[in-house]
Amino acid sequence: MNNKFFRYYYWLILEFFKKHGRLMVVSFFISFIGIIGFLSVSPFIKTALTPEEIVGLIGNYTVENPPEEIVNKISNGLVTVTDKGEIIPVIANSWEIKESGREYRFHLKDNLVWSNNKKFSASDISYQFKDVEVIPVDDKTVDFSIKTALAIFPTYLNRPLIKYPMLGVAGFYKTGKIKTQYGYLKEVYLIPNTKNLTPIRYKFYNNESQLVNAYKKGEVNKITLTKKSVADTFLTWKNSTVEKAVDHSRLLTLFFNSENPNLTNKNVKDAIALAFDYQELSEFGEIARGPIQPTSWAYNPNLKNPNYDATNAEKIIKNEISASQSATLNFITSYDYYDVAEQLSDGLEFVGLANELNYSSFGGSTPFDLFLAYWNVPKDPDQYYFWHSTQSVKNGGGNIGGYKNVRIDSLLEQGRGTINLEDREKAYFDFQKNIQDDPPAVFLYYPYVYTIKRK
Repeated sequence: MNNKFFRYYYWLILEFFKKHGRLMVVSFFISFIGIIGFLSVSPFIKTALTPEEIVGLIGNYTVENPPEEIVNKISNGLVTVTDKGEIIPVIANSWEIKESGREYRFHLKDNLVWSNNKKFSASDISYQFKDVEVIPVDDKTVDFSIKTALAIFPTYLNRPLIKYPMLGVAGFYKTGKIKTQYGYLKEVYLIPNTKNLTPIRYKFYNNESQLVNAYKKGEVNKITLTKKSVADTFLTWKNSTVEKAVDHSRLLTLFFNSENPNLTNKNVKDAIALAFDYQELSEFGEIARGPIQPTSWAYNPNLKNPNYDATNAEKIIKNEISASQSATLNFITSYDYYDVAEQLSDGLEFVGLANELNYSSFGGSTPFDLFLAYWNVPKDPDQYYFWHSTQSVKNGGGNIGGYKNVRIDSLLEQGRGTINLEDREKAYFDFQKNIQDDPPAVFLYYPYVYTIKRK
């Protein structure tokens, strides 16, 4: 009975394999190849299914010169500076001061690598500072030799280190695929270095109109605008949010040219400041009280608020500027500031200061009496480069109006001459008070920015 049972199933199975064996073998190989294929492409499937933030930016950037927003995400500097002004090592492990403050030796942390996993060495440090020599001592040690002792020199080493093609060190992200067109960045994909971060894809556009259209078409899911009227159009979009913030890294400023004798007259400069309606200007941004951001540890909270007083301004102009001295002021700006520039120009005309508003690209040799533009306010309160009398444009500095004030020079030198935060704070408090009394410019406002984001 048992032999018949086994023979029956033996022949049954044998016939089954004869009939279906080829199909089973083919199915096995197809399944095997399918599994191998799935395992090989699964990382790409995972990436495709992973939510990502797609950010639109305006500007013509290159691989050699990417936007700061990306650089700060993919790399770090030797140090970082906290909101309280403290210097904290990041890529550096420690440093020491030599040669009476004219040389700084930095020691690097162990096992540093670029984002392509190649070893990071002291010889890779490529800071380009005027009058500073970078000298690698060995793989983990680098010297910075400076001509003049500068106590706050380490604060300048917070700039992220980066090399071609957009490689960073110890960043929260690393650069993935990069797309360019005619040498300019068109798309950059950032891959998180930690699990709790979302991948980011940046897409680049030439102007705000293109950026807005890209958002409307769904090409990007996050944009930042500067025009309230444009941002307000998204308030009715149920799938989008509009967030308003202040950009304290930029300050709209009306610079005075000190070669014009009327613009070295403190009373005339005060009258110009009185000629502007700050209530109207507050629609564009947060009104400034000086050149140091209100978020800075060195900000002086006791500064006077700017005041609009056209009547008093007109009286000052009549008393201080005679008919023989009166001349039309050359007011230079760019079309980017058209709305504000027209408002300021009208305010000056109203108090008796004739001016001709001209729109052009500003260069170091462009003649002007008044110049309206944003300038990038440094995070550290050291503004020696912008206001010290030795830092004129002719000397390669950023003091575009040729401002000269002996007291301001002294306070700027004090502020950068020590690393002690209490001493620096005192110097910069006095600096802000004194520059408000004898201003090199009218510091108008920090602009509002509007971030539009899909829910």
